[in-house]
Amino acid sequence: MVRINLTVDGSSVSDDVEPRMLLVHYLREKLGKTGTVVGCDTSNCGACTVHLDGTSVKSCNVLAVQADGADVATVEGLATDGRLHPVQEAFRECHGLQCGFCTPGMIMQSIALLEENPDPTEDEIRQGLEGNLCRCTGYHNIVKAVQRAAATSPAGAAQ
Repeated sequence: MVRINLTVDGSSVSDDVEPRMLLVHYLREKLGKTGTVVGCDTSNCGACTVHLDGTSVKSCNVLAVQADGADVATVEGLATDGRLHPVQEAFRECHGLQCGFCTPGMIMQSIALLEENPDPTEDEIRQGLEGNLCRCTGYHNIVKAVQRAAATSPAGAAQ
């Protein structure tokens, strides 16, 4: 076992973990952050996307021990005071989901995209989300949601 200390959604956490435990499993099994979805375990689908020290990562491709000392943000930590994050709200308004399985990862990647580019074109949105797969939709409403989030916030919807 290895002792790790990190911040998850603003709360300090200290835990003993197996050296081979993936961050996605740590978040889900140890911390109950089930919004971080296990989709493929091969880093192909992006359903498990979280922010690690402000960078969008696929948590099935990161060991929990690699997050030692880091700040991790999950989809559960986005809403504040009962209000959805602007990107979550845009996904709701534009129906940027169907079954919802990919939605947490899509939202986390969309936030990262808007932090880098607060006013992306449709092509830039599609390119920025290409590592996140949705098996239900044609991505049209997902792209609309990102466009809406960008339009409704002065700096995109990064915060």
